[in-house]
Amino acid sequence: MSVLTINELERYTENVLVFPAFHIEIACHEVVALYSSMNVRNALLAMLTGKLPISSGEIKVNELSFANNRKGFLSRIGLLLLQDGSYERLTVKENFSFFKQLYGSSLSIDEAVRIVKLDLKANKRLTKLSLSEKRRVQFARLLFQDPALYIFEEPDQNVDLETKLVFHKMVHTLGESGKAILVLTGNMETALSVTSRVYRLDEKGLKAFDVQDTEEEPKLVSPEDADKKEEPVLSNTDSVEELENDEPIVQHVRFEKIPTRMNDKIILFNPPEIDYIESSEGQTNLYIKGEMYPTSFKINELEERLQTYGFFRCHRSYIVNLQKVREVITFTRNSYSLVLDDHLKTNVPLSKTKMAELKEMIGLK
Repeated sequence: MSVLTINELERYTENVLVFPAFHIEIACHEVVALYSSMNVRNALLAMLTGKLPISSGEIKVNELSFANNRKGFLSRIGLLLLQDGSYERLTVKENFSFFKQLYGSSLSIDEAVRIVKLDLKANKRLTKLSLSEKRRVQFARLLFQDPALYIFEEPDQNVDLETKLVFHKMVHTLGESGKAILVLTGNMETALSVTSRVYRLDEKGLKAFDVQDTEEEPKLVSPEDADKKEEPVLSNTDSVEELENDEPIVQHVRFEKIPTRMNDKIILFNPPEIDYIESSEGQTNLYIKGEMYPTSFKINELEERLQTYGFFRCHRSYIVNLQKVREVITFTRNSYSLVLDDHLKTNVPLSKTKMAELKEMIGLK
């Protein structure tokens, strides 16, 4: 059964198309990530919460629309916004006590504290908490609310690793319990780390990303085909003379640098300089010290070209320089990420099948 149904919804701002009409449904147990710009995300959130009138299309949650049943519609949505505020003067437990009473929740305060891993900060005021810890208080608010549909806006932006782990475990648990979850983000790594059902929404419309791993099965080769591929063998009659008559051997110089283009300049990078490579909608980009450089190479070409330099295809859309990897994180049983050894502690997705390949490569049992 569909929990969220968005049907033929479109948005114009001052005669400029924000996104054309699109349709999407999210059912129980489903986690969907919508990758978009901030402009698109803000428009969609405003329409989801009734702050922006819907002139074309409709949004329904459990068959209820904002126009027909405002209270019932909003009660079924749990929102975590990037700029959500907090009751800073209250302690963590006092916040949770307020949430429990507000939503009439059966969830115990101690259990909520345990789930969001704030045991040691339970009696601290929020003014004494870090940004990451405050985000976990906001996670707990949604647990007390217990809606049918959870909507997260940039849930792991600028938070620490522990908070990311709490978020991923929470999403996994909510999904298994039958909740529908929508993650709105402008970070592809965030989208891929929580679900394999990822969409992009922009002025061109809604497009689904194919994030399934494509492990090519070994192809069976007939004996005839195999014979054709065998290298020719010199017969006894082949002589040095014949070889001397052949075309002169040209020894090609191997070009190691990877070219990228920035405005009207071509920049060449040595492979060890590259941190990781991302491919999105046919465009491949190199990432070096936090900066992005587009390249005309396809990701498959770069995989082949950089394999001998210690690069690893860790995901359908990502290649990582293994020399730059500091840590391998397991978010859930099927969700992994590589943390790079840079000042940003950049996360790069690692698919489940590639995890097994990586373990074998580095000799990890």
